Amino acid sequence: MKQRKIVRARDVMEDQFILLDGLKTVSEAIKALLAEGASILIVKKRNENDEYGIVQLSDIAKKVLARDRSPDRVNVYEIMTKPVIGVSPEMDVRYCSRLFEQFGLASAPVIENDEVIGMVSYRELVLRGILKEQVSSG
Repeated sequence: MKQRKIVRARDVMEDQFILLDGLKTVSEAIKALLAEGASILIVKKRNENDEYGIVQLSDIAKKVLARDRSPDRVNVYEIMTKPVIGVSPEMDVRYCSRLFEQFGLASAPVIENDEVIGMVSYRELVLRGILKEQVSSG
C-alpha cells in the first residue's frame, strides 16, 4: 500500500491578503484590496493580548452596501469578525477542510509564531491540495 504524502496548509496557502488597522475606513480597505489584488483583509491586533480579525468582500457587501452605509464613514472594526479562526502552517489540508466544514468557514489565516503568513480557502485546499497530493503519490 502506498504511503500518502501529507499536504500541509503551508504547501497550499496564498499570500494575497491585506493586514490593516481596524480604525481604517471601509473605503481605505477597498483601495488597499484593489491595489494588492486581494479579497481578504486581516485586521491587525491592537496589542499582544488582542486577536486578529477578518473582513471578506461578503462582509462589506452585507454590512455596508446592502445597508446603504457610507464606506467613508464605516470603520473596518465595525464589520470584522473577531476572533478569527486560524490554522497552523503544519496542519494537514484534510483537517483544514474539516475545520471549514465544522465552523462554516470559507477561508482562514495561516498563523505561525503569532504572525499571519498566508491564507487558505476552499480554492487552495481543492485546486492546490489535491493536485499536490496526486503529483507526489503518482
